[in-house]
Amino acid sequence: MSALNTPRSYGSVTKAFHWLTVLLILTAIPLGIIANGLPYDTSEALAFKAFLFSMHKTVGVTAFFVALARIAWAISQPKPAGLHPERKAESFLAELVHWLLYGSLVLVPLTGWIHHASTAGFAPIWWPFGQNLPMVPKSEALAGLTAGLHIVFERVLVISIALHVVGALKHHFIDKDDTLRRMLPGRTEAGTPHKANKLAPFGAALIAWAAAIAVGSTLGLYKSHDASVARAALAEVQSEWQVQSGTLALSITQFGSQVTGSFEDWTADITYAPRNTAGSHGSVRAVVSIGSLTLGSVTAQALGPDFFDAANHETAVFSAELLNEPDGYIAAGTLRIRGAEMPVSMPFDLSIEENTARMSGLLLLDRRDFGIGDNMPDESSLAFEVRVMIELTALRSE
Repeated sequence: MSALNTPRSYGSVTKAFHWLTVLLILTAIPLGIIANGLPYDTSEALAFKAFLFSMHKTVGVTAFFVALARIAWAISQPKPAGLHPERKAESFLAELVHWLLYGSLVLVPLTGWIHHASTAGFAPIWWPFGQNLPMVPKSEALAGLTAGLHIVFERVLVISIALHVVGALKHHFIDKDDTLRRMLPGRTEAGTPHKANKLAPFGAALIAWAAAIAVGSTLGLYKSHDASVARAALAEVQSEWQVQSGTLALSITQFGSQVTGSFEDWTADITYAPRNTAGSHGSVRAVVSIGSLTLGSVTAQALGPDFFDAANHETAVFSAELLNEPDGYIAAGTLRIRGAEMPVSMPFDLSIEENTARMSGLLLLDRRDFGIGDNMPDESSLAFEVRVMIELTALRSE
């Protein structure tokens, strides 16, 4: 059998692309459905869920590149003519499904890949080229949009596959022609070359995709991935040092990969009188709205009852003295999270120019001290250490 197509038969390369694509799609879609429905209430369950999602993503990325190669090959080859050109409606529908299939084979894995790259954490793609994409920022809004589009295009793909299969079986068992046999191993020549109208089916495919996107919008599939947990309303603080800007970041290690997020809403009541002697120079009381946390793809899980339990514990409170020790500055006090209060000590850097102070610090915590992730008693899926990074600029009140 020739590797190349002819106007009346498919070559071995086209057939290999066809059946490889079938194998990849029939693997990726069930993996995604099964993984999405699995629980993650224990370390073992989360690890298995992540394993299936990683397999789903890896197969999906493979399908994307196979689809590109298949399209490039199809462009370079003649396409065997349909066997019934006189059946105008049937020929139009066959070309429409053809366009929907080729487009969906690119759009489904591409939107899934962008969704993966735009968020952080959970189930990496198994390959050595990293998890990010050029010009794709970490964005919960983009993650929500592409997750919705991924679902919409996957539905279009499934419907197109179903129509394609029904059409092939109709040709084989009802028409009893060679349409299906032309894609099976061996050489089968059939049909009379003729010019097909491809512009109208392509336009219809564009309309079908647009309609599917519109349906997804009406169903609310494109919402941001920000977790829908009520945020505590923090009281305004009148402080000796007023925070003008700053970040309160959180970093965890999940399945060996670092996942970083931040709290959007927090306040700090700071008193500080710089002097050259050791000892206490002031104090700080910081209140954090737990519901304002974003932590990539695991935000909802982090805010759930097994972790921060934001619904029942809306705030975390850090109270400390600001000490000037021989080895540097230290904020020594207590941290209350999820109803548990622990002594903590945070080294920090501080620079003051006139009435402007700039501070940065790193606090290392053990999640077990606060009852966070007790359902994951080992570090195979979630490390014990949690890193809290703070940077702020504050102005002394006049």
